[in-house]
Amino acid sequence: MTFAHRIEDVVQVVEAVGVAVLVLGGLVVLVRSAWMAIRPETRSSAYGFCRRHLGRVILLGLEILIVADIIRTVIVDQTPASVAVLATIVIIRIVLSWSLAVEIDGTWPWNKAALDAEQDPGPDRRT
Repeated sequence: MTFAHRIEDVVQVVEAVGVAVLVLGGLVVLVRSAWMAIRPETRSSAYGFCRRHLGRVILLGLEILIVADIIRTVIVDQTPASVAVLATIVIIRIVLSWSLAVEIDGTWPWNKAALDAEQDPGPDRRT
């Protein structure tokens, strides 16, 4: 077994972890949201919980899958075509990640720190 074959096995494990995060995380969020929807005291917040947490699961899964793509391209398949495919995949996943982050947080990722500081000033800034 060559080094490239071992790395390809590692890439497949990382991809499997990414898919498992997506599937299992999605199931956990959906079951918890369904439980919240059944209970009258949490029914009104079930939809928001589902959107927010399902988006976070998708973001985590995408990040793990990007790691697998980078490992495969950098170590195993170092051709200009594979680098172009990797660049395209990473750009698409970045756009998806940003759009999901905006949906979850309601602001661009680079504005989130300012928004958080506005909503919760530290103990030294409270009057």
